[in-house]
Amino acid sequence: MKRSIGEIISRTGIRIPLILWSIAVLYPIIWMFIGSFKSNAEIYANPWGLPETWNFQNFVTAWTEYNIDTSVFNSLIVTVVGALLTLVLAIPTAYALERIRFKGSNFLFTLYISAMMIPMVLGWIPLFFLLAQFNLLDNIFGLAIVYAISQLPFSIFVLTSFISTIPKSLEESAAMDGMTPYGVLWKIITPLSMSGIITVTIMNAIQFWNEYFMALIFLQSEENYTLALAIDFISSEAQYTNAWGTLFASLVFAIVPVIILYSVFQQRIAKGMTEGAIKG
Repeated sequence: MKRSIGEIISRTGIRIPLILWSIAVLYPIIWMFIGSFKSNAEIYANPWGLPETWNFQNFVTAWTEYNIDTSVFNSLIVTVVGALLTLVLAIPTAYALERIRFKGSNFLFTLYISAMMIPMVLGWIPLFFLLAQFNLLDNIFGLAIVYAISQLPFSIFVLTSFISTIPKSLEESAAMDGMTPYGVLWKIITPLSMSGIITVTIMNAIQFWNEYFMALIFLQSEENYTLALAIDFISSEAQYTNAWGTLFASLVFAIVPVIILYSVFQQRIAKGMTEGAIKG
C-alpha cells in the first residue's frame, strides 16, 4: 500500500528534528571520546580529526596523577549508599501512605509531593550547618544521606503509584496466614513493586553519580572528592597545563558507566516510568 504525500511529509517533518537533535547530542560525546586518545599536540593541530595513534596515556595519567581512581571509588560509595538508603526509607513510607489510613495521611502525602516542587538550593545552607553539627561535613556518607533525602519525594511518588495497584486481597490473605505487616511489606508488596523499585533506583543512581553542586558544598578534602569534583579540578588545571586529553579521558570515566547502565536497563526504565504514570 503506497503512502500518500501527506503521510511522507508528516513522517519527514517528525524525523528531521529528531535526527538533528540526535546529532547535536551525540557529536560532542563522540568528539570527547576521540579527544581522549589524542596527545595535546594532536588536539591543537587537528581537533576534529581522528588520532594518528590510539594512545591510552591520557587515561593512565587521569587515573594515577589526578586521583581519578579515588574519586571513582568515592562516587561509587555515595551512589550505592544513597540509592540503597533511599529505598530503605521510601518503600515503607510509600506503603504506609498508600495502605495505612490515619489522620493526616493525605496531608502528609501532599507534603511529600509538594517537596518535589521546592528547589534543593534553598536547603543547602541549613544542610551545611546541620551536617557540621553531626560531624558529617566533608564526609562521603554524610553526602550520601543528603542525596537520599533529596530524592525521597520523587521515589515515594513513583512507588506509591505502583503499590496502589496491588490487590489488597493478597495482603489480607497473608495476614490471615499469620504474616506480620513487615512480612507483608517485604515479602509481598516489595516483589510485586519491583518494576517501580528498579526504575527509581536507576534514576536515583544516575542522579547521584552526576551530582556536582552539593558535593562541592559539603566536601572539602581532595581525598573525599567525587568524580564530578575531580573533573572540575582537572578542568581548572587544564587551563594552565593544557591537559585537555587528560580532561577528556576523565570525562569518559564519568560518562561510560551511565551509558552502560542506561543501555542495559533502557526498556526497564521506560516500562517503569510508563506504568507508574498510568497507575498514578
